[in-house]
Amino acid sequence: MTMNFTVLTYAFYLPISVALTVWVARTLHKNGRYFLIDAFGGNEKLADSINHLLVVGFYLINIGYVTLALRRGDKPGDLQGAIEFLSTKVGFVLVVLGGMHFFNLYVLTRWRRNAMMDSASPPVQPDERIAV
Repeated sequence: MTMNFTVLTYAFYLPISVALTVWVARTLHKNGRYFLIDAFGGNEKLADSINHLLVVGFYLINIGYVTLALRRGDKPGDLQGAIEFLSTKVGFVLVVLGGMHFFNLYVLTRWRRNAMMDSASPPVQPDERIAV
């Protein structure tokens, strides 16, 4: 009976986790485009290329994690254990997805800030001063 609950849990875990990964990746790809265009100074081709590469990396890391995490944890022995097992596994997938999202935002925001600082003119010309 234990084998049946484990297989049943895996049968739900894999499609749920892959579907969540695909949904998050598509959402980030669609809505992140504008952010990347701004971060790369309006260069749409570069932003689209980086956006696509980020999605591919996102799929590789998350689906890799989902498959590697399949064997982790105690195997369920009853229906309650199967639900808890599934909940824990999907919860970890969501935490990994969220962590990757915030890491990407952090890196891209720093990149954008540095690019904006490099292209910005100084607030006051070096030979001028502000009157008090």
